[in-house]
Amino acid sequence: MHIDVLTLFPEMISGVFNASILQKAQEKEKFSYQLVNFRDYSKNKHMKVDDYPYGGGAGMVLTPQPVFDAVDAVTKKKQTKPRIILMCPQGEPYNQQKAEELAEEDHLVFICGHYEGYDERIRQQLITDEISIGDYVLTGGELGAMAVIDSVVRLLPDVLGNTESAPEDSFSTGLLEHPHYTRPADFRGMKVPDVLLSGNHAKIDEWRRRESLKRTFERRKDLIDEADLTEEEKKLFDES
Repeated sequence: MHIDVLTLFPEMISGVFNASILQKAQEKEKFSYQLVNFRDYSKNKHMKVDDYPYGGGAGMVLTPQPVFDAVDAVTKKKQTKPRIILMCPQGEPYNQQKAEELAEEDHLVFICGHYEGYDERIRQQLITDEISIGDYVLTGGELGAMAVIDSVVRLLPDVLGNTESAPEDSFSTGLLEHPHYTRPADFRGMKVPDVLLSGNHAKIDEWRRRESLKRTFERRKDLIDEADLTEEEKKLFDES
C-alpha cells in the first residue's frame, strides 16, 4: 500500500509515521508514504492557497487549483485508481468496518484542509470518500487523517506481531473488547479473575465473550443491535 497525505503542515504528521506500528510496518515494507505540501503547487505569486468565499461570510476557503494539481501529481503515474479521502466534519462517521474496507486498497490519498472549508469543486470532482472522526471541530484534517491511517495500516497482513491482535480488538467483532489482566495475579488486593488462571480455554473464551457483551451493553448500547449475537444472547438483551 502507498499513502499520500496532502497537507499544509507536513511537520504535524512526519513524527507519527516514524514511530511505533507505522514505523515497523514501513520496515517490513508493508506500506510507503509521501507527505505533500500542496502550497508548493500554488500558482499564486504569493503562494496563497485560500481566498474569500463568494457571497461573503467569515473565514477563508481553500482554492481548487493547488489541490487539483497536487492530486494530479501523486496519481498520474499510478496504475490503480486511488481512493481520495477528504477529512471533514461533513463526512461519514468513521468506524472499524471502513478501516477494513480501506485496508484492501493499494493507494490512498488524504486531503487535509484548514480554514473555513474547501471549494465545493474539490468535493465534486476529486473525492471518493469524505470521512469524519467525530462530531467536533479540529483545526485541520491532519489529526483525523493520522487516526484513519493508523487504524488502516495495523490491519495490513503481518503488520502486527500477533495475528490474532487485530481481529480481537474492540469493534472488530462488533463489540467492545473484554477486560485484560497481566502479572501480578494480586495487586494491592485487586485479584485477577480465577477463570483466567484456570487454564480452561473454553471457560476463558466464555468469560471473555460475556464480559465483552456486558461492557458493550453498559457503554455502547448502539453497537448491540449490529453485533453478531447468538439466539441465547439476543434473548438475554431482549429481557434487559
